[in-house]
Amino acid sequence: MREGLEREIAMALMTGEQYVESIRNLHMNIWLFGEKVENSVDNPILRPSLNSVRATYDLAQEEEYRDLMTVVLDNGERINRFTNIHRSTEDLVNKVKMQRLLGQKTASCFQRCVGMDAMNAVFSTTYEVDQKYGTPYHANFRKFLEMVQSRDYTVDGAMTDPKGDRSLPPHKQADPDLYLHVVEQREDGIVVCGAKAHQTGIVNSHEVLVMPTIAMGEADKDYAVSFAVPTDTEGITIIVGRQSCDTRKKERTTIDVGNSVYGGMEALVVFDHVFVPNDRIFLNGEYDFAGMLVERFAGYHRQSYGGCKVGVGDVLIGATALAADFNGVQKASHVKDKLIEMTHLNETLYSCGIACSAQGTKTASGNYMIDLLLANVCKQNVTRFPYEITRLAEDIAGGLMVTAPSEADMNSPEVGPMVKKYLQGTSAVSMEDRLKIFRLIENMTLGTAAVGYRTESMHGAGSPQAQRIVISRQCDMNGKKELAKKLAHID
Repeated sequence: MREGLEREIAMALMTGEQYVESIRNLHMNIWLFGEKVENSVDNPILRPSLNSVRATYDLAQEEEYRDLMTVVLDNGERINRFTNIHRSTEDLVNKVKMQRLLGQKTASCFQRCVGMDAMNAVFSTTYEVDQKYGTPYHANFRKFLEMVQSRDYTVDGAMTDPKGDRSLPPHKQADPDLYLHVVEQREDGIVVCGAKAHQTGIVNSHEVLVMPTIAMGEADKDYAVSFAVPTDTEGITIIVGRQSCDTRKKERTTIDVGNSVYGGMEALVVFDHVFVPNDRIFLNGEYDFAGMLVERFAGYHRQSYGGCKVGVGDVLIGATALAADFNGVQKASHVKDKLIEMTHLNETLYSCGIACSAQGTKTASGNYMIDLLLANVCKQNVTRFPYEITRLAEDIAGGLMVTAPSEADMNSPEVGPMVKKYLQGTSAVSMEDRLKIFRLIENMTLGTAAVGYRTESMHGAGSPQAQRIVISRQCDMNGKKELAKKLAHID
């Protein structure tokens, strides 16, 4: 009987190989370097990003990580944590721990966080919309959620619009499509046009969950829309963004690419008259809830950065310590101090991620929301600390991480011996191993992984000023003034 139960529980979990084949079976309209991609799974530019998502499936199959990577629902079904609706502060804390683990395993963006954060935000918001307007959105979303959980799907959470002229609201843009909006209301659903930018992991996702990108007024009600459709739905075009050093992946090299197995990707996703059936609609004109949905998604996603970026930081700190060893400077006091500073900054980020999770509270819908103030403090630190960690990594590694000859030169019969002779560090390790560490650091600080570790740390889940606005709203300045007035005996 126990074996049968275990088989039933495992049904909601895909293996890594099953996941890869499920993406292969999709028919997404993907463009890269001006050409249509017929096979994204085996494309050398895109495959490392697929491998990073696959890690979220592979680790869920390992007994060692089972409790962290998966969740058991009330009905006994075991699901991947990335499809979970947080039911306690323990769930929120374990989410951050899971993200750190995956950052350590891939040293890149593993792409499923945005979907998990979007689903939790939409779950609670739709409940409150229904309470006010009697809409069917929460039931629609629950049906969608059950499908995602039972099939162990990867969901792309799509919030950011191109925005056009940032000084103008959506309805005043010269081109109305610069914010995604409803262009036709039909009896059986809606038709939408527009685009979503910076979409992390979209080519590796089964579904795309769309949300509005800003708080809105009545004039923008056509833009207050949330829904989910398969990523290969007719009318969706995915245009993959460039990354620094991305074409190295086509050179059939393992050293020069820095991280030959894992990577990330981003894309511009265009919705050209995409039809959305009624049961896939989660917001449609209820503009007064757009701000709530944005704030909740942003809060969850800012929490996420206290896990994923920390895990990647662990790898970068380790690589930097190895570079010091290979350069023979590991005993220098200033090098030790810099490694301590890198660790201090990294653990501070983790502390914020754990803190905003432990201080979470229950929403009206029953799922748990992080502490918004602490989540925004977490993300504000993320906009700064990875840059300092990166600076110290480059300081310790030295200039060779960006001036070393290529792997082809190293293997050349003519110049290879010269490269190996003059780029040898301490005799305890080979020149090849020294170069591998330099290239890994280069990948994470300047190459393809720098998109996820550096620039995404700045702009992902909202740019720095967005967090400062929320911090200003959440910090209870008047309450702090009252504390001071009381102690100073001011009436």
